[in-house]
Amino acid sequence: MTRLPPALRPLWPAARNVHRVASRAGRHVGRLTAGSSPQAVPTQATLTSRETAAAEPDHVRFHLLPPRPTPPRENPVGGPGPLAFWTEVNVAPSDERYVLEVAAGRLVGEFAATVTPGGRLDVETSPYWGRDWREHPIFIRPRLPETSVVDGTVLSMASAGSSRNFYHSLLDALPRWGLATEAFPGLKPDAIVIGHTSPWDRQLVSLLGLDDYTLITPTSTTIQANRLIVPSMGNSEALTPRWITEWLRAALPPRDVRDRPRRIFVSRGNRPRTRRYVQEQALLEQLRPLGFASFDPGAHSVQDQIDTFAAAEVVVAPHGAGLANLNFSPAGVRVLELFAPTYINPAFWTITTNIADSHYRYLTGEPADLDRPARKMLGVQHDVDIPATRVLEAIEELLAL
Repeated sequence: MTRLPPALRPLWPAARNVHRVASRAGRHVGRLTAGSSPQAVPTQATLTSRETAAAEPDHVRFHLLPPRPTPPRENPVGGPGPLAFWTEVNVAPSDERYVLEVAAGRLVGEFAATVTPGGRLDVETSPYWGRDWREHPIFIRPRLPETSVVDGTVLSMASAGSSRNFYHSLLDALPRWGLATEAFPGLKPDAIVIGHTSPWDRQLVSLLGLDDYTLITPTSTTIQANRLIVPSMGNSEALTPRWITEWLRAALPPRDVRDRPRRIFVSRGNRPRTRRYVQEQALLEQLRPLGFASFDPGAHSVQDQIDTFAAAEVVVAPHGAGLANLNFSPAGVRVLELFAPTYINPAFWTITTNIADSHYRYLTGEPADLDRPARKMLGVQHDVDIPATRVLEAIEELLAL
């Protein structure tokens, strides 16, 4: 969806249905026509990496890392409410952290799907926008793309949304480096597969010191490595486990928080159908006397974003990827997130709960569906239109905590 221009994003549900049909059809055609050639689509899949390793013990090893569980989270406070949504999504994801090691393993396509020598798709480490492995983009074409062989060790840090969305670059791709180096201290891969074409990706790669390695952008090709290292996807449900926030805070520390505002409103600009807050200017007139400053993350470097959020004690914002910087917020941060009634997302609530002594509140525009299905991907880019007076009341309540 993030590839589409804003004017076309309302077509996403229909485009997704077309994709689902095409991938299922392509899978069947590929199995019938490709035979045992190197370009054959996977003939089978395992839903967990444990199963993959058990099925091919001669080629696949499963390295389990020590558990770092996330404490249970209480549903957030907000309005209107109570929304059934929060109870439905407030299910602890798997805390299992691991690294998969595959001899002669392959990474296929721009989603970097993990395929074993036995032609098995490891679903758990193959990110894509969907929940049924039979609809994975690897099956869109009846044959896999041509293979490029990379000598030595290749590390997969690819994610479904990196190079297109700052949140997915930060929360999905980068923590895989932490897992890999924890499993293999001193790891120096011969190449890293990671999206690094966007400005923020290049900055994140540089901040971690990864630009000293050979970097490969996942594209419509197949990459085969003598030794493939594939860390688990710790944030696959957008319910950020606490260990990811703690790792990011250690790996990407602030450098200078002097003269940064302590209260910020995170702007998404004025362009329609971008999830902007429609009454932003009216609200800012009321917020500036309270010490708030407007901050547009997209207009700043990644380090500036980290430093600004590290200093901010109060954050008010419509839902958007810039809030991924909440990972760097100080203890006691207070957050108010604004949603359109058609699209609610738990990502930044979970990040906030990972910060000590934090307070999270939300507001949803009207008409709100109190019983809306969880994660219903409709109206993703709808603008947020909540009366400024109502937002201001919620902010005053937040400041009083």
